[in-house]
Amino acid sequence: MTPAVRLSGVTKTFGSHTAVQDLSIEVPRGALYGFIGPNGSGKTTTIRMILHILAPDEGRIEVLGQQGTRAANDRVGYLPEERGLYKKMTVRRLLTYYASLKGMGGRAAKREMDAWLERFELTDWIDKKTEALSKGMSQKVQFIATVISKPELIILDEPFSGLDPVNLEVLRKAILDLNASGSTVIFSTHDMTVAEQMCDQLFMIFRGKKVLDGTLEEIQAQYGQDTLRVRTDGGVRALEEIDGVEQVLDLGRVQEVRFAGDPQDLLRALCERTRVHHFEEARPTLHDIFIRIAGPDARADLQAGPGTREALLR
Repeated sequence: MTPAVRLSGVTKTFGSHTAVQDLSIEVPRGALYGFIGPNGSGKTTTIRMILHILAPDEGRIEVLGQQGTRAANDRVGYLPEERGLYKKMTVRRLLTYYASLKGMGGRAAKREMDAWLERFELTDWIDKKTEALSKGMSQKVQFIATVISKPELIILDEPFSGLDPVNLEVLRKAILDLNASGSTVIFSTHDMTVAEQMCDQLFMIFRGKKVLDGTLEEIQAQYGQDTLRVRTDGGVRALEEIDGVEQVLDLGRVQEVRFAGDPQDLLRALCERTRVHHFEEARPTLHDIFIRIAGPDARADLQAGPGTREALLR
């Protein structure tokens, strides 16, 4: 099956700055695909090229089986990171307008609008101007505007930004339901826990280059060979000055340890120092992997050029 999105050797520069370099990814149809990366890494530039807002300098982009055309855009819904609604429009008029832009008839638009407003508990606000809405309400209305036409591909740039926990959960459930109904969903996020819990596949871009691409299990397998989780009477102090211990993440009663060497050597050293209650090989969290790549040491490794992946895995 043709992927929902395919980028092949895509590069985009702005003057002397290379925002995206030789990027190749495939987003399977029906996937819930996460874009992660630090600010300025190239996420939004990549999204804008997928939407044909920007054109790549090199490479090829296919969206829903089409290349180099806006024809697929009626089948795509996009929620930008920069939020904004027409303040003087009522919610009804605004949503009807966005539905018409996607070629949706009035009856179908009303049916979808009423269903979404009821789901988000906004029915009583349908004839209010959007300037009267709270921030959370505005974000939900803009989300409805994005999905009202039942797009095949939904692209959400930081959809959870600024939401309180209740509204975040409402929106998260809506995204999962849309995906379950057959829509391909791409969303960018800084929340590694959300990405870890929701996404079928994850893609990480750093300084314009792809550094991760795969399922969470595949990514964790790449980075999990040196990660151990321990609980001892000595806590963090018991791990000090042990050869091979590269990093300790203190989680309270448990410590997550990056160890270069045979795990049995670490266990032996700990047993000589303190009582050990728990010791296991563990897969690192997506948050830990993100920090490894985007942290200061990883930045230096990435700038070194060839052998980047091997350097990051050390």
